Amino acid sequence: MKHVLILCIGLLLLTSCGGHKSEETEAASSIETSVALTEAQYKNSGIMIGNVEKKEISTVLKLNGKIDVPPQNMVSVSTPFGGFLKSTKLLPGMHVKKGEVIASMEDQQYIQLQQDYLTTRSKLLYAENEYNRQKELNQSKASSDKVFQQTQMEYTTQKIALSALAEKLRLININPESLNESNLSRTINVYSSIEGFVSKVNVNIGKYVNPSDVLFELINPEDIHLNLKVFEKDLSKLFIGQKLVAYNNNQPDKKHPCEIILISQDLSADRSADVHCHFEDYDKSLLPGMYMNADVELKLANVKAINDEAIVGFEGKDYVFVAKGDRQFELLEVIKGSSENNFTEINAAGGKDISQLHIVTKGAYSLLMQLKNKAEE
Repeated sequence: MKHVLILCIGLLLLTSCGGHKSEETEAASSIETSVALTEAQYKNSGIMIGNVEKKEISTVLKLNGKIDVPPQNMVSVSTPFGGFLKSTKLLPGMHVKKGEVIASMEDQQYIQLQQDYLTTRSKLLYAENEYNRQKELNQSKASSDKVFQQTQMEYTTQKIALSALAEKLRLININPESLNESNLSRTINVYSSIEGFVSKVNVNIGKYVNPSDVLFELINPEDIHLNLKVFEKDLSKLFIGQKLVAYNNNQPDKKHPCEIILISQDLSADRSADVHCHFEDYDKSLLPGMYMNADVELKLANVKAINDEAIVGFEGKDYVFVAKGDRQFELLEVIKGSSENNFTEINAAGGKDISQLHIVTKGAYSLLMQLKNKAEE
């Protein structure tokens, strides 16, 4: 009996505590949203009533990407024939001029190629003389047509061989017209085909290089561009010729004006597309591969907006006061959009239409103070 009595008292206490907690929770969840002013308070508050307006407000689309170089401004330097790197002075970041010697290679196959050319040139001279001789003999019927045709074939074959060897020599920057038996060389020069700077050096002196190996990578930075990643939902907001500003995280205050020159029509796996932009002014501090941010100013036509003074912040949310008549005002939660020239785009939370509501455009902060004081009483 004693144990039963203790159990009943415990249950009564738990029920009582639970009731208090429920009342406290209900009180905490109910937030006062209405406020009424006396006539004197209303006169002193300087409250003004207005409506939302249709405004053209600019918004900023924030993008990111990196500096890129078009393929025609990036050169991978290699040699058509293998060889050993004899000398080079290049270092990453070094400036080079178009036509400048950037390396020299050496290999016995260069000598062999020159030898083959000179030998073929001699054979061609002999074949040409023999062809002319057989032509005269054939015209006078002193030699058969077969002998003449064989001589003609040999002459043509040597011409083809000499022309092919001459092109091979030009590939390794040897002028075949100036080549003779006294100026054979085991080395060849490698020249820069553009003016720019060295981005990569992949070889060292003494290393054997295959024809498929890249010795150096050169970049002409004068036509660098900004490659931005833009998601599918934002692509329709952009157009060719649109202006924007770019900046990097190290110097966010240094803005670089750009213009959109190309919008990719192909979406990647993450539903984004490449947008290429041209820098209006070339800056040597901008390097290929550098990550950049970009701000694109967009115009939103005819959005619902109200002056910034009408919007108040309360407990982490944004509100306006709606006039209900007879100096009665009610707090209404809104969702803010873009702002420009002291006007902000707003929409009522929950999708309620606020176009016809009478909103406090001046003195909203005074009403908020009244509401807070009322809640503390």
